[in-house]
Amino acid sequence: MAGLNRLPSRAAVAATTALTAAMLLIAGCSGANNGESGRAEGGTPVFTEASVHDPSIVRAKGGAYYVFGSHLAAAKSDDLLNWELVASGVTDGNPLIPNVTEELRETLEWAEADTLWAADVIQLEDGKYYMYYNACRGDSPLSAMGVAVSKKIEGPYKNLGVILKSGMWNKPSEDGTVYDATVHPNVVDPDVFFDNNGKLWMVYGSYSGGIFIMEMDPETGKPMPGQGYGKKLLGGNHSRIEGPYMLYSPDTDYYYLFLSFGGLDARGGYNIRVARSKSPDGPFVDAEGNDMAIVKADATKPLFDDRSIEPYGVKLMGNHLWRDPLGEGRETGYVSPGHNSAYYDEDTGAYYLIFHTRFPRKGEHHEVRVHQFYFNEEGWPVVSPFRYAGEADGKGGVEQLAGDYELVNHGKDISFEIKESAAVRLEPDGSVTGAVSGEWTAGEGDRLRLTIGGDEYNGVWLRSWDSAAGMWTDTFTVLSKQGVSLWGAKRSKQAPPASLGGGDA
Repeated sequence: MAGLNRLPSRAAVAATTALTAAMLLIAGCSGANNGESGRAEGGTPVFTEASVHDPSIVRAKGGAYYVFGSHLAAAKSDDLLNWELVASGVTDGNPLIPNVTEELRETLEWAEADTLWAADVIQLEDGKYYMYYNACRGDSPLSAMGVAVSKKIEGPYKNLGVILKSGMWNKPSEDGTVYDATVHPNVVDPDVFFDNNGKLWMVYGSYSGGIFIMEMDPETGKPMPGQGYGKKLLGGNHSRIEGPYMLYSPDTDYYYLFLSFGGLDARGGYNIRVARSKSPDGPFVDAEGNDMAIVKADATKPLFDDRSIEPYGVKLMGNHLWRDPLGEGRETGYVSPGHNSAYYDEDTGAYYLIFHTRFPRKGEHHEVRVHQFYFNEEGWPVVSPFRYAGEADGKGGVEQLAGDYELVNHGKDISFEIKESAAVRLEPDGSVTGAVSGEWTAGEGDRLRLTIGGDEYNGVWLRSWDSAAGMWTDTFTVLSKQGVSLWGAKRSKQAPPASLGGGDA
């Protein structure tokens, strides 16, 4: 059944979260940044880490950012750099739901579980915060989803009840038919959102029958009646697709459906993909124009057939390792980045991708990461190669772009293989040499175009903070018409952008 490889991973996540919670709380109080901006004097950013699996972002009325995730964990930040853990663990005394074992008894008993999975919080028109919680047995889609409400974003939340169930054996499901895990959803991983016209929706699902969307009642926070499980968007036959998150862009007038393909653990090959539509309930397509509604596992293949789904969707990032060309041990990268949320800042026009990730040679330890993303000429997201560090738009002249880079090719596969960067050079004459060959052109503003192996890649270039090297550097992020992402980063000493102050980084 769906999620057969998930229970050990979720259990490992719970253990890791519990083990690190106290350490993170202490770190958050250590005064590393004294509560000030993440950028220290001289343009050097300061970070405080937190472990929240499946982070779903929401901004409070007071301005702070919050992420809510699995295992009733949550963290907050004023700047998206420094995170403070505010809750963790499905145990009584958790400030989000203090009497959680009794309050959510129906959910936990139905799912035969002792923990909760990916939560989502949204503020509705009544000013209250609604938390969509869920639990799953893990080795089957026996799951329940409910909603709780609070006047304050940090709780306490009061349970309003279960809204969906799945995994019924030989019993009628939510749509009145006998539950079939190859076509019906696993009712976990909710994302509740308002569309551009103020209509409330919930997109949800993991493995099993795929990703579904439902209309929601903005007054009660519950599904509108008579929908069953709602409308299917993609997936099925236990394909490893989960963690849906929807974001509307006023710049492109598209709804972007972010998804995680693969398995969430360190060997699962988790990777972040996206499709888009002019309507929140689809149809969604990828960069090649494929209708995502056809994407599902081959029922004749072994369980968790990844080969059938990996050609689809725009792959934004997966396992990767930035090689240190100087041999000074400055390697860094991500393993199984995924289950993301996204945020659009109406005041600044900036877009952010928020996700959890594991790391090379660090097992199942995971942390929250935030990356800015942009839109290329075709209106597809391209993600900054390095984590958000408070970067502004200030850049040097385009003439500084030529030079030696490390290049990461994220490909389209679903694999535990870690993509290692390779050395390339953007020559002053517009050619690309090294591990790949081709041409490059800098367009208006921050636009960048590469032609590699006959494929054209469009995106942007920007100054980013390379944490491993401890410096600001030129980077680029580009995407092909096949939905393949390339990232590039210089690994030479450079000055920070003038807008961030300071001298040499």
